[in-house]
Amino acid sequence: MRRKLSSEFPAGSVHSPGNDPTAYRRTTLSVWSIVPIAVFLLFFGSAAVAGNLHRIVMHADELEGGLYAYRMEYHEVTDKNGNTTNLTSRYSTAATIPGPTIVLEEGDEAEIELMHVFDPDNPKQEHVSLHVHGVHYDIDSDGTLKYINLYKDESATPVMSYTYRWVAALGTAGTWPYHDHNMNSHNGAEDKGLFGALIVNPASGEERVKISGTEQNISLSNIEKDYVLYIGDDAFWGMEIDNATGQQTPLWVNPTLTAQRNSYVRFHLIALGTNFHQFELKSYKWADPGSRKNINHKVLGPLEKHVFAVQATHSASYQDSAFSSALLGMKGDFIVAD
Repeated sequence: MRRKLSSEFPAGSVHSPGNDPTAYRRTTLSVWSIVPIAVFLLFFGSAAVAGNLHRIVMHADELEGGLYAYRMEYHEVTDKNGNTTNLTSRYSTAATIPGPTIVLEEGDEAEIELMHVFDPDNPKQEHVSLHVHGVHYDIDSDGTLKYINLYKDESATPVMSYTYRWVAALGTAGTWPYHDHNMNSHNGAEDKGLFGALIVNPASGEERVKISGTEQNISLSNIEKDYVLYIGDDAFWGMEIDNATGQQTPLWVNPTLTAQRNSYVRFHLIALGTNFHQFELKSYKWADPGSRKNINHKVLGPLEKHVFAVQATHSASYQDSAFSSALLGMKGDFIVAD
């Protein structure tokens, strides 16, 4: 934005009031109109970046069978007091589908260096990127090609990494997809496995759940497990997070989910591909975010998302009950044990 404004209003081009009798009044009004904006930026702008700083290095790897995947190489977080913690051991040491789930809180920032480790002799694999939904970033971190963003190619290549900067500003709480946008074409290779999830937890530290027919807010510290389920056109792809340790376990295709009886668990659903899906968790109901309804299924279109929490009281099954998905056997078990 600064670059554009500087070119549109070069030095010496600002209009001088001269002898215009109304100029002083206009100038005074303009100054006073800026004051509220400056006050807002001073207090609220700084609050939006007052959280933790995450420094992350990720690899994009080639797998067998024509698949590709992201892998966490390094993740450290520095809090507002300057204390640094290394979180790398929480992730799989191998590339996974879906990719590593990055967990932030409103106010946090992330600097993510992506490294390209495909076969450097294959020119069709020249670009790979990270394009994220939901959070804030400038044009350098869009993760698209120059002929889309009209700025530059924002990719890692076999000879050069690329760094993205994401800001989980206030109001961006939610679960958001990230994926490649540049491999082979401007559509990228998310259909080949280059996708993952970003969870931005609310600064309030609370989640809405349905317990024994009653909706209530509980502390996120009481959520024992998070399940990230990408719903593809032919299968579920899963990642489980144990919130006591932060450990992430890749569950791969149509996974079995496990929970301790009466614990609170949270589902993060993201639709992938081109089909519409209908997610069902048999014999459970949950609060539909943004409404007062309690539901037992949810329809999602491409890249739509849905997050809900329940108390794990009994074993059940989950499925995509859309006609074509049911024919493909898109389902799995939710096992609850003492």
